[in-house]
Amino acid sequence: MVVFHSPAAELREHTAELPFPVVADPDRRLYVEFGVESAPRALLNPRAWGPVLRAVLRSTWTIARRREHAPAAQPHGGRLGLPADFLIDGEGRVLAVRYGEHAYDQWSVDEVLARAAEASALFTRSAQPGPRRPPGRS
Repeated sequence: MVVFHSPAAELREHTAELPFPVVADPDRRLYVEFGVESAPRALLNPRAWGPVLRAVLRSTWTIARRREHAPAAQPHGGRLGLPADFLIDGEGRVLAVRYGEHAYDQWSVDEVLARAAEASALFTRSAQPGPRRPPGRS
């Protein structure tokens, strides 16, 4: 699941084909609850510049070819949001967290899958009973 600080109507234009749920949080209630911030460092950090430039160039090309909608000129909530990643299990427990330092500081898909596999393995080991002693031994 992904949470964005945009209204649902604005998100629908950009997320219709995603294979996972997208949650609109225009009032940033979930952002506040999980301690996710906005700050100028989101775009001022040089580590964010390359990915931002590549995204702008790619979007310019696809928008010009009418394959993508242009982003809002004044996006709801601004452009200075910092990313945060949470791995949450089916019981609602937060298993892993990452708060980004700049706009492009988030887990890759491979990192998410690796953390999910680690959490699953940990859960499986903790749910199994301890080692058994053979009968007749103390």
